[in-house]
Amino acid sequence: MRSDIVLKTELPGLKMLRRGKVRDVYEVQDNLLIIATDRVSAFDVVLPTGIPNKGRTLTQVSLYWFNQTKDIIENHVVAADVEDYPKVLAPFKDILRHRSMLVKKAEPLAIEAIVRGYLSGSGWKEYRKLGSVCGIRLPVGLVESSKLTDPLFTPSTKAEEGHDVNITFEETINIVGKERAERVRDIALGVYSRARDIAERKGIIIADTKMEFGLYQDKLILIDELLTPDSSRFWSAKDYKPGKGQDSFDKQIVRDYLLTLDWDQTYPGPELPEDIVKKTAARYEEILSILTG
Repeated sequence: MRSDIVLKTELPGLKMLRRGKVRDVYEVQDNLLIIATDRVSAFDVVLPTGIPNKGRTLTQVSLYWFNQTKDIIENHVVAADVEDYPKVLAPFKDILRHRSMLVKKAEPLAIEAIVRGYLSGSGWKEYRKLGSVCGIRLPVGLVESSKLTDPLFTPSTKAEEGHDVNITFEETINIVGKERAERVRDIALGVYSRARDIAERKGIIIADTKMEFGLYQDKLILIDELLTPDSSRFWSAKDYKPGKGQDSFDKQIVRDYLLTLDWDQTYPGPELPEDIVKKTAARYEEILSILTG
């Protein structure tokens, strides 16, 4: 295993709450410690090969966007500099540096807040079949990667395993209540619009993104990650051409490689060759550099 790749963490003396596809979460006093590892998943399978510095990239991009949108909605970040962490974390500074956040212990809402500015992914698949996205009727004649006249709020349920399921706004109301559903929708659209405008000035299109909200002391806040290459589609504005799929600043290189293999997309996944690892790492570093300088 390469020394510059962190696939999992072990912090003796601390209680681990969960190990997700990418993040390890620990309890630290009244807060949570979220560590973004270098694990990469594809087709809902965590692969045995990691992408160097991927966790640092995800963390730094999230922190950038949390800072850019904190006037729209409060977020869960308590501290992100290891020098500001509680003393109990001092022995782990080296592994935590730049890839972790100390955050508020919020209660996550049972939905994902997805905003789409362009027709891609599952939205494009539904549109081709039904002429709609999450039950929202769209004009006829749109093509893959078309820019939508107005961004769409298209929530989904959270799935512990497998794919999340797209739901209508009415179903969202049934899950979280009318007032909260409307507030999540309005804030998600506001955060997306702010980020879209910032990114466009840097030559980046944010095609769509997924946000998570939680309740902290009865207040709605943003949690988890925000506008990262793992939760969003970032496209190059100068290379954008509607009518086909676009190259994304994410792990698409990994997915494309895996599709060339005789693999049934079940655990365990195959090892990735060095050239695919290097190309993917470079893609993550590139979007970090473009967005945050």
